[in-house]
Amino acid sequence: MAQTVGVIGLGIMGSPMAKNLLKAGFQVTVFNRSRPKMEALVKEGARAAGSPKEVAQGSEVIITMVTDSPDVEQVVLGPGGAIEGVARDGVVIDMSSISPRVTREIAARLAERGAHMLDAPVSGGQGGAINATLSIMVGGDKAIYERCLPVFQALGKTVTYMGGQGMGQVTKLINQILVANTLNGVAEALVFAAKAGADLEATLQAVGGGAAGSWQLANLGPRIIKGDFAPGFMVRLQQKDLRLILEAAREMALPLPATGLVHQLYAALEAEGRGGEGTQALVRVHEKLAGVEARVNKR
Repeated sequence: MAQTVGVIGLGIMGSPMAKNLLKAGFQVTVFNRSRPKMEALVKEGARAAGSPKEVAQGSEVIITMVTDSPDVEQVVLGPGGAIEGVARDGVVIDMSSISPRVTREIAARLAERGAHMLDAPVSGGQGGAINATLSIMVGGDKAIYERCLPVFQALGKTVTYMGGQGMGQVTKLINQILVANTLNGVAEALVFAAKAGADLEATLQAVGGGAAGSWQLANLGPRIIKGDFAPGFMVRLQQKDLRLILEAAREMALPLPATGLVHQLYAALEAEGRGGEGTQALVRVHEKLAGVEARVNKR
């Protein structure tokens, strides 16, 4: 079992994940472009590194948690990247949500150095990262997955091995198809309810316990009707995931009409400068089209 773990990328997900690794007893080395985020973790017991290469030199397992495919390529394969410091038989675990194709390309480069890669994107948002209740979907060599299982168990509640390289990322894209389309249904339904004059709080209670129930309805429905659009997961990050889905679909010549529609609806939000709001802000587009707001206690 690995004792030394590096974390590259200390955003709203990476920072609490690093804290949970410290709580689980791992020796943690961190790197982030913004120094204050590293300093906060040093106070918790982490060691700060000056580059991804330095993180890799001091870690048996290196976790990357950054925004997009080019970011992972940069911190792993770029100048001063983890590939320059990773030991033979070391493991890079990318827990970002990126392209399955890019994942396989990075894994091939690491294999040339005698190192391993697991793709292990997560679901559960900032709350899951803070509470160590993430759902983690893992692709790569099964023996390496089993070696790294204690690391995953320090970060998440549900850890599932999905198959070979890239299949963790494929599973995350499946997850995001379900999330985005379900949330669009929630937004559309609540606007319908508002237009029809239904009691929105009673509506959530009535439909939430039946066949229409979902995580999106239970967790984001109440926030929508209160007008709470603070991000647990931001619109622009959801858009990035939807772009990855549609790119992968094109590679497979696979039509995804509903997902394409949601991508366009979110594009309307971004055009209004709302990319930093939570994904539940999708309701704003439906409200504008309908000429009604799905809110309680409106004046």
